[in-house]
Amino acid sequence: MEHQQTARILVAGTGPAGLIAALGFAAEGFPVTLVGPEPTAPDGRTTALMNPALKVLDRLGVLEAVKSKAAPLKVMRIVDATSRLIRSPVVTFRASEIDEDQFGLNLPNSVLNPALASAVAAHAGIDRLMSIVANWHLDAEHARAVLADGSTVDASLAVAADGRLSPARQAAGISTSARSYPQAALVLNFGHSGDHAFTSTEFHTETGPFTQVPLPGNRSSLVWVVKPETATDLAALDDTTLSQRVEQQMQSMLGRVTVEPGRQIYPLSAVTPLRFARDRVALVGEAAHVFPPIGAQGLNLGIRDVDDLVGIACENRSDPGAAKALAAYDFKRRPDILARSGAVNLLNMSLLSDMLPAQMARVAGLGVLGGFAPLRAFFMGEGLRP
Repeated sequence: MEHQQTARILVAGTGPAGLIAALGFAAEGFPVTLVGPEPTAPDGRTTALMNPALKVLDRLGVLEAVKSKAAPLKVMRIVDATSRLIRSPVVTFRASEIDEDQFGLNLPNSVLNPALASAVAAHAGIDRLMSIVANWHLDAEHARAVLADGSTVDASLAVAADGRLSPARQAAGISTSARSYPQAALVLNFGHSGDHAFTSTEFHTETGPFTQVPLPGNRSSLVWVVKPETATDLAALDDTTLSQRVEQQMQSMLGRVTVEPGRQIYPLSAVTPLRFARDRVALVGEAAHVFPPIGAQGLNLGIRDVDDLVGIACENRSDPGAAKALAAYDFKRRPDILARSGAVNLLNMSLLSDMLPAQMARVAGLGVLGGFAPLRAFFMGEGLRP
């Protein structure tokens, strides 16, 4: 199959960040080609999206289709569950303290991803190609993707939403700083006899965070960060034993626990590109940042990537992939990405560290947040900043 198709915006990657990018550019009138395979593996994970991200979904016409199957996040709580000598008090963040009804919504990926895909399929301005990019040719004039079927797509701007290993990022010659952690995340959903009261609790342990996030009804999602071998052992337990382990780790806050079918394990790592755009390629989502699952940052940060990139493209409509537009994107995203990914990585390392100064710094920081309402309100406001 030999044909050439020209599009102003080419989005590579069909995860949530790629789908949102395609919708965002199309909503602003850009012709979009979206390239990537149809997701095949079921995704039992959930995504906690904060209010600014929800406003983007609302603007794209997706929020209405998913919000009835989501749970609001009204209270967020941090519990120091380490057994160390110095421990921090419980820190509780309430949306009502900053005059908000909720911080955001916790959405099953099995609801969010199909809703995004349906919106893409229904948009006349998006050309959806079920293929993968085999090769990239990038120069000063355009980005050209050679697809696996031999066809080509030309664009002014290539949006790399192709994941943490990002072939588009590699083709653009963007190097990264990467590290692997001695941790893996066990992800599952569970039912419980008690009422979660729309409260998410993040327990800090010596192996990483144990994070419960509410789902509709008496159900919650769980991300349990432990050593890789421990994650494998936990996933192999029978339902009754694993339910007991989760309930014990939850300190029975939600009563009796019953784990649901479907357990997934994800190794943890951190990847930070040295730049976020180059040679007509702009990075979004996990192509732009990978870090441990602490503080509901991942896709929220990816949606901010997309929103900022679309805004800059609108200011450079004649050539959104030009060097000046990419420089503006890199300049705008760099402080946000580096600050948030750096904070998450530092907090994660402080949990793993046996060094007393690191533990004292973490405890002192959380202690000040817990005891000083104005500072707590400031950080909550920053967390909901677009």
